Order: sequence, then structure tokens, then C-alpha cells
Amino acid sequence: MIQNKLKIKFFLLTLLFLNLNTHIFSEIIILNRCNNSKDGFLKNEYILDLEKSLMTRKYIYDSKTYKKYRIIDLSVKKENIIQRFIYEEEDLILTDQIGYQQFYTQLVFERNNPIIKIKTVINNEEATSKISTCKKIEIFDKES
Repeated sequence: MIQNKLKIKFFLLTLLFLNLNTHIFSEIIILNRCNNSKDGFLKNEYILDLEKSLMTRKYIYDSKTYKKYRIIDLSVKKENIIQRFIYEEEDLILTDQIGYQQFYTQLVFERNNPIIKIKTVINNEEATSKISTCKKIEIFDKES
């Protein structure tokens, strides 16, 4: 009777330790030197951290683009960092929706694709267009 209880406890402890030693894989995708047909940038990069479900965009406007936006909005900064939550849907990585239910936009990324798109939805009508093309994609797999 005592031996059976010891075997059960040993078995349960073994299972517990095996579960604690599982490896966690995560992925970080960095899109560098992204060009935009409409605006000029000295630096424009996107960092997609799939473990944290977070997109970080770091950019620096060139002088011409900065002056163009500064005239319209005094709160525009020449250098800025923007963070948005992201999620995966099929083969796409999407940012959280910005706007209202009837009208919103979100960025769309594909794995191993240098093209960044923007999805706009107005009254359930979707449109997707290219906003940027990146020259370099780096993918880092973390194991812990």
C-alpha cells in the first residue's frame, strides 16, 4: 500500500518536472529599410514580436516629408516610435484595428514578404493597398 502511494507520487512529480522543461519557441521578424511611395524616410523599420504580440515601428522622416506634415499638424515629430498589438490570422499578421466598427484600418504583413499593406474597411467593404516595400527581412527564432 505504501509502495503504491510512493510510486504514484514519484510518477506525478516526474510529470511535473517534464512539463516545466518544455521549450518555448518564439519568433521576431524585422523589416528594415522600408520605402514608401508617398513619404520619404531616413529610417523606417518594423519589428514584429510574435511572442509578445507587438509591432514596433521606428521611423525618422526626411526634411521634406517632415515639413509637409508639420504644416498640417504641429504635434508631428521628425523621429517617432509607434507600437500596436498584432495577431495572426491564417498566413497573415495583422495589427489591431484603428478606428470604429464601420470604418477602420490595419496593417497587414505576410511572412517572408517585403511588402507591407494597409487594409481599410468602410461599411463592411474591404480594400487593401501596398504602402511600403522593405529591402531587408530578418527572422530570429528564440528558444527558451
